[in-house]
Amino acid sequence: MDLWIPITVFAAFCQNARSALQRHFTARLGTTGATFVRFGYGVPFALLYLAGLHVVGGMPLPEPNASFAIFGMIGGIAQILATFLLVYLFSLRNFVAGTAYSKTEPVQAAIFGLVLLGETITPLAGVAIAVGVVGVIFVSLAGKPVSAGALLTALTGRPAQIGLASAAMFGISAVCYRAASLALGGPGFLMQAGFTLAFVTAFQTLAMVAWMSLREPDQLRASMTHWRGAVWVGLVGVAGSAGWFTAMTLEKVAYVRALGQVELIFTFIVSWWFFREKLMPGEIVGTVLIAGGIVLLLLGT
Repeated sequence: MDLWIPITVFAAFCQNARSALQRHFTARLGTTGATFVRFGYGVPFALLYLAGLHVVGGMPLPEPNASFAIFGMIGGIAQILATFLLVYLFSLRNFVAGTAYSKTEPVQAAIFGLVLLGETITPLAGVAIAVGVVGVIFVSLAGKPVSAGALLTALTGRPAQIGLASAAMFGISAVCYRAASLALGGPGFLMQAGFTLAFVTAFQTLAMVAWMSLREPDQLRASMTHWRGAVWVGLVGVAGSAGWFTAMTLEKVAYVRALGQVELIFTFIVSWWFFREKLMPGEIVGTVLIAGGIVLLLLGT
């Protein structure tokens, strides 16, 4: 078994746990505060992980360059926006629906490649995109009567727009993180990923502190007040990010994100067991279709 496979499964599990914790914090802190704790409380753990690789593991620190910094900062900003949108989406729909929207990330990557870069897609990839769209419609219309108006709302309504935008930002951040890590050119995949993680997390924290100090100081104070619970968000978030960064340093983003769909299984468990949410048949079918569409997309590219 290739090393990136168990690392990706671990990252998906941690990401699901972090999303569940962030949703819990949304009621206490609001969307911005719940987004900030993911990064702000993750910095100490990211630096501790980097120090462990260097001091305990004996791995030399890489020399950063302009490409690394640019890709890292772009990816960091994109991930902040993606996380903010995803946390906000959880307040509009249930936990499974919110995560399902975010799982359209690989589908959107194909669309952006065609529109912005002129990259063509195979017929199978085209079918995959259609399947993914149908899956989103099923999730959006779960428990509602199906009509032309309802179908239009599913594609253009607020939850769909927010979810698809979140997926797009996640896609951009993932590609940028892989580019930043590879730009270091050594001394090994663990240190490349760890160094990138520490840099990005620190940059994201500084950016959010600056923004919140000017625009939402009450959210910043609230995030400090609830530090006991927020620490766990930071710990689990950094553990998951370390997994994603390492896996994407070892393997292409598309393959890593495809395997990451195992998170949907964790999502169903968390939604049913922790949040006591009743899952609609349409949501289950839609989520399966979205996951199936992504698998077909990877087979067709």
